[in-house]
Amino acid sequence: MIYDQSDFELRCEWGEQAVSQLASISDVVVIVDVLSFSTSVEIATNNGAIIYPYRWRDESAIDYALSVNAELASRKRTSSNGYSLSSASLLNIPLGTRLVLPSPNGASLTLRTGKTPTLAGCLRNCKAVAQLAQGYGTKIAVIPAGERWEDGSLRPAIEDLIGAGAILRYLKGKRSLEAEVAIAAFHGLKDNLMSALQGCSSGKELIAWGFAKDVELAATINTSSCVPLFAQNAYVKRETVHLPPVDPN
Repeated sequence: MIYDQSDFELRCEWGEQAVSQLASISDVVVIVDVLSFSTSVEIATNNGAIIYPYRWRDESAIDYALSVNAELASRKRTSSNGYSLSSASLLNIPLGTRLVLPSPNGASLTLRTGKTPTLAGCLRNCKAVAQLAQGYGTKIAVIPAGERWEDGSLRPAIEDLIGAGAILRYLKGKRSLEAEVAIAAFHGLKDNLMSALQGCSSGKELIAWGFAKDVELAATINTSSCVPLFAQNAYVKRETVHLPPVDPN
């Protein structure tokens, strides 16, 4: 098919439709939701937490949390009143904590990948994600999640394109043009990642809401060797420190 980028080993496309097109024909899928699902999942699993993604922020999330014997993150982003989608709220989450983390973007995409191995990628763990992804095979789909407009339609988010490019640059293989564009976006902004995330629409929104710390946490690159792997309905920590190094292309 024209849109599935099957002529290429390294693929990149936006949102839910990308997962529908690419997941079943790829060896592994990487979900990139920099502000903030992927970043939050990396921070939480790096502390040894077990994160259950969930799409809806409604009453059904309560029942789901009970069904998996997990806490439910707050519906409202907060860093001072329990756990939430705020990355800062998860900095000190204890080892073994089971947490349901609703998200209309990163979590929703994760739950659509079916049986294809799925990783959560961000700037903080971009090299580690690439190393682990390469171990699954040559056909790798990197999916920038994007955000949503008020009508529910996809809003492409520059921070996710940058994050996708940061991962793709480490991967070896034939790249689609979409993958090349993501890499070019990263290279164009790699020396000013903090400013880029603070200045993009999603970052400005979080800062206006009082969550500048979340943006700062998301803007650090290769500070973690933790790769969240989606297994048995939850993201769990995978380390890549023993994998052979992968040089950026």
